[in-house]
Amino acid sequence: MWDRPDGLRMSDETPESTVENTPGQGRTPEPERIEPAAPEEFGLVQVWWGDGKGKTTATLGMGMRAAGHGYRVHMLQFMKGGASSVDAVRGEYNAIAALPGISYENLGHYGWHGMKDGSDEEDHAAQAQAGLERAHELLEAAGEADLGAPIDLDAPPEEGVHMLILDEVLYAADRGLLSKDDVHSLVDAKPDDLELVLSGSHAEPAYLEDRADLVTNVRKVKHPIDDGQRARRGTEF
Repeated sequence: MWDRPDGLRMSDETPESTVENTPGQGRTPEPERIEPAAPEEFGLVQVWWGDGKGKTTATLGMGMRAAGHGYRVHMLQFMKGGASSVDAVRGEYNAIAALPGISYENLGHYGWHGMKDGSDEEDHAAQAQAGLERAHELLEAAGEADLGAPIDLDAPPEEGVHMLILDEVLYAADRGLLSKDDVHSLVDAKPDDLELVLSGSHAEPAYLEDRADLVTNVRKVKHPIDDGQRARRGTEF
């Protein structure tokens, strides 16, 4: 074994280039205190769609990762209702409340549009329009903020965020509650340094292909719901 100048220990049989090419150059990651910071390379438009489970889960995980670096993250959820098997209080909301730098707000708490579940269809439409207006407010606030600088982790999203997740906004467009032009208007209003994440929809949002930098299709191969499995605490809510 021999010591490198940076304190790492290496064996004579291990080429230094091997360690240089590993994450952290071979160091075991250690948690650090989360302090306000600013991202160096944010500014892309991401789209997550598909008939598979995991779109919201993936975007939440990315938001948590960004918050762990000290970046300010906010998630605005459109139409996040769900079946009767889903509790009003969800695990992700509890986790977000316990984490610095990430916040959320939810529209459409009850039922799903078009599912004949007793919820009011007109209310779904009104909630989607309210979400569109709120999203534009948040985009405008981000445009007025200095996104190249740290943002207080406890600051309200009206003071700007580095990452804005619009969860299920594509589903709202897919159901005709928002138009494709409405979604285009959100992307076009994005400040240069804001990372904008759009999720939802089982149908391919081809209308966003030219405006998005990243498009991920979350495809279903097999899902227990097809065999009658209902939503489970800790996995679906």
